[in-house]
Amino acid sequence: MPVHISRPRIVLPDHKVTTEDIVDDIGVHHPCHPRLGAIRRVVRNCGVNTRYFTRPLGAPTVSGDATVRERAETAFGDALEMAAGAAARALADTGLAAGGPGGYADIDAIVTTHSTGWAVPNLDVALIGRLRLRPTVRRIALTTLACAGGAQALIRAADLVTARPGSKVLVVAAEVISSVYNHADTGLEAMIYKALFGDSAGAAVVTSAPRGPGLVVRDSFEYVLPDSMDRYAGRIGTDGFHFESTKAALTAADDVLPALLEWLGPHRADFGVIHPGSPRVIADTATALGLGAHDARHSTDTLADEGNLGGVSVLRVLERTHAAPPPDGSHGVVVAYGPGFAAAALRCEWQES
Repeated sequence: MPVHISRPRIVLPDHKVTTEDIVDDIGVHHPCHPRLGAIRRVVRNCGVNTRYFTRPLGAPTVSGDATVRERAETAFGDALEMAAGAAARALADTGLAAGGPGGYADIDAIVTTHSTGWAVPNLDVALIGRLRLRPTVRRIALTTLACAGGAQALIRAADLVTARPGSKVLVVAAEVISSVYNHADTGLEAMIYKALFGDSAGAAVVTSAPRGPGLVVRDSFEYVLPDSMDRYAGRIGTDGFHFESTKAALTAADDVLPALLEWLGPHRADFGVIHPGSPRVIADTATALGLGAHDARHSTDTLADEGNLGGVSVLRVLERTHAAPPPDGSHGVVVAYGPGFAAAALRCEWQES
């Protein structure tokens, strides 16, 4: 049975931050850093020109000294606001507009992904109330997948639709990654992460019948690289949230690509929806799939204009793909990567109607 993914809708927050803003902020907070010159060069060459934060760069919960509690509560509150907006837009696009006090009664399940800002209950329960979904709606809350979250949420939604044909599943991703912008982290990798990430939320509807142009899912793939727990990891300290990695992280995508290609087998890719983790991640994945720079342009443009959006990234790249779609019937691959090191992918086709 085919599974269809509708056009995602993305919400970006209000505060646009340029890479030069980040360079200046690092200089102010670390004027005597022994590698300040190298940091400035690397940050300027990370592939990101602008990104959007839910709070100003100088806010206590971004480059300030806010407590863990303040960072967590702010991040979750901001994520919920963006998530509700993205979900409402995605639902309206598919004709599932809110109707009276019953809300979006046609939605049968919700899959959420949110890793920034610890909260219990999480985004799933909050959105059921905010969107007035049925209290009997099925829910899956993915809370630690980070950058792989969007692709993983689409996989879980496709599984739900396959198990219950006719179901309409709402997928929502929201990340406030500015909450891990922390000046207590002074290593080169940490400085890059200050410039790499942006905040956002995205949503899409997954169904067994098309509701406009979009992807038709044919298969999915999940893979955890053995012994990779420390390649990328989050950490909570008394001074806030932190995102860390080892030098082995630089080759992590290349290390999982053989398994991805083995899964794809003879299936070719005409286009890719590639997680914009970094210029190297985009380029290496595209090359492995037999795609060129033009085929990966939506990922590269997302990275340049909005940064690495974590679990929202593939939804944003897919939204851009809708604006300049491949030909009807084209074969594509959605692929994302996340901590320690894991990959999630969908093999799909583009369908115009």
